[in-house]
Amino acid sequence: MTITTRFAPSPTGYLHVGGARTALFSWLHARKQGGKFILRIEDTDLERSTQASVDAILEGMEWLALDYDAGPFYQTHHFERYKAIIQQLLDQGDAYRCYCSKEELDALRETQMANKEKPRYDGRCRHATAEAHDNAPSVIRFKNPLDGDVVINDLVKGQIVIANKELDDLIIARTDGSPTYNLTVVVDDMDMSITHVIRGDDHVNNTPRQINILNALGAKLPEYAHVPMILGSDGARLSKRHGAVSVMQYRDDGYLPEALLNYLIRLGWSHGDQELFSRDEMIALFDLKDVNVSASTFNTEKLLWLNHQYIMHSEPASVAKHLLWHMQQRGIDVTQGPDLIDVVKTQRERCKTLVEMAADSVYFYQEFAAYDEKAMNKNFKADTDKVLQALHDKFAALPAWKSVALHDVVLNTAEELQLGLGKVAQPLRVALCGSAVSPAIDLTLTLIGKEKTLSRLQRAIETIKNLP
Repeated sequence: MTITTRFAPSPTGYLHVGGARTALFSWLHARKQGGKFILRIEDTDLERSTQASVDAILEGMEWLALDYDAGPFYQTHHFERYKAIIQQLLDQGDAYRCYCSKEELDALRETQMANKEKPRYDGRCRHATAEAHDNAPSVIRFKNPLDGDVVINDLVKGQIVIANKELDDLIIARTDGSPTYNLTVVVDDMDMSITHVIRGDDHVNNTPRQINILNALGAKLPEYAHVPMILGSDGARLSKRHGAVSVMQYRDDGYLPEALLNYLIRLGWSHGDQELFSRDEMIALFDLKDVNVSASTFNTEKLLWLNHQYIMHSEPASVAKHLLWHMQQRGIDVTQGPDLIDVVKTQRERCKTLVEMAADSVYFYQEFAAYDEKAMNKNFKADTDKVLQALHDKFAALPAWKSVALHDVVLNTAEELQLGLGKVAQPLRVALCGSAVSPAIDLTLTLIGKEKTLSRLQRAIETIKNLP
């Protein structure tokens, strides 16, 4: 038997972090077992589903590198199949037409609530005939068993037992004939030979209904694993008010996809005290039995720490690939400056996000508009132009633009002018970067290059000479 899992989002919005974690768990289980991972787009909600949302889901999956073996499949392409299954259930006597009006159902609900009963459909149309209702508009309901229990041996929550008498006859087709969620999911899971349904525990109430439909169709049941929800810092379900919940917003905010995946796997799963996991380690170590039953709290500070770890310790070329996108968002032509890999090596200890790294690296590629006023006032004094001129002349005379030689020029200039190193390096830093903050001065000089260094020194010298 081939282990087959699926991720089945509805395209009614972005790919959120809860969905991404479900996709990750499903992907890991399939990869560890040498199985198949399927992407299915559940787009039968025609009013709310949009192509923009489909694109956002596909973009998020691609950015996270959660590759799928089949799909994306779209439920709207399978309406004829659903129609055939609905007819099969009708023919078997496992479904029936319900002619109850909205007013009738509302009255039933009000009566049940007044009697302190659980609101549920009472099956009054189970034996109705079309002739008796003059072929009035109808929905189709699944005839749920009246007796017995549904037993779910959940791979996360353990055994769950639901009495069939607690379940009503759910609608599987609307008055226009379109199938409902619980029907389409069952048919797709059956047709795609899904062996493991891994999804959020908000679906627990759907599972016994879906199991009963699968049993009516004579289908083999998948195993179920319902993972707990993700909470915000206030204990409420994670939502926009807690900060970013869209996967692509984390890209925009400068997080690496590997860091987000690492964080998501640790939301509800653990392997001892280990915090950092490579993709291969995730696959090797992940096991559904180790997923926590209780909900997890999203901690942005922990994610930021993880992101910094990945920036510092990932292959610089991999980080540079993602940094390029952020530089392009700022309109930076990276061909007009140092190799991005060298920038990553220089900046990775200092920057916790790629947004921060991109912002702190702009001056390597283009001129800054103005000097930071505080830095200029502190470091550009009346005689500082002479210090910068001495540096300019020495840099201009260097036969090779190498880090060691550049460092020696700064040291030698400080000694010759009998100044502390800070009195030389800091004005130089402001002249080169526009601010008093940059990587080590020799690395900064190396990345900026000889031509830009000489030009910026000349600019700073003229600025100091023109100070009031």
